Amino acid sequence: MDLGLTGKVCLVTGSTAGIGRATAELLRSDGATVVTSGRRAGGIGDLHVPVDLTQRGEGERLAAAVEQRFGRIDCLVNAVGGAAIRKLEDLTEDDWHSSFELNLMSAIRTTQAVLPGMRRRRSGSIVNVSSTSAKRPSTTLPEYSVMKAGLLSYSRLVADVHAAEGIRCNAVTPGPTATDAWLGEGGLAVQQGDRDEVLARVAAGRPLGRLAEPHEIAAVIVFLLSERASYVTGAAWSADGGTVPVII
Repeated sequence: MDLGLTGKVCLVTGSTAGIGRATAELLRSDGATVVTSGRRAGGIGDLHVPVDLTQRGEGERLAAAVEQRFGRIDCLVNAVGGAAIRKLEDLTEDDWHSSFELNLMSAIRTTQAVLPGMRRRRSGSIVNVSSTSAKRPSTTLPEYSVMKAGLLSYSRLVADVHAAEGIRCNAVTPGPTATDAWLGEGGLAVQQGDRDEVLARVAAGRPLGRLAEPHEIAAVIVFLLSERASYVTGAAWSADGGTVPVII
């Protein structure tokens, strides 16, 4: 299926690992010009820009680097994010603020930086990577859940405000996915006890009986970016294996 992405300049944040990296790989295989970014050096894109999007001004610096190299940004994927297992009553104000910067403001900064160019060209597609916990908060990921819910609201707002200018904005809400965030040393599984037991319990909470693979989430993201989804905006697409109400 031709997705109409050949030659499109696609910026993927948080793309040195996990869902973001899988998205960048799939976009490249579909003929897009891909820009990767993240705190780490050495991305897989046609251009890689090391950047810390929790900091003010970094979204503008990233967008400027892409536009200087390629002249435009056609597609944006906001895949920056992270979480740790915590109890609501244990959260400090600093915990809330850190999650706000990482899981919500990172996407807002980059989106605000790319919108002027998209508005001038009257064309653009944005996908924000949210979470199932945005729809039903996870009691073990409290501040993350709140920020990802905010990201859903922001996605809908951008879609409504800029639809008449030819800009689409959608969100994807993945369930637990087989990335280092879950599987790695010190990841979410280990934080909750015996790694294998936790992963088995999490898998059992999905009718499909397993965690998602990163490329499965990437496929939904790339479709939403593409011309095949030209009538889809303001949506929050679940990609969660049919997650039942207890998320973790």
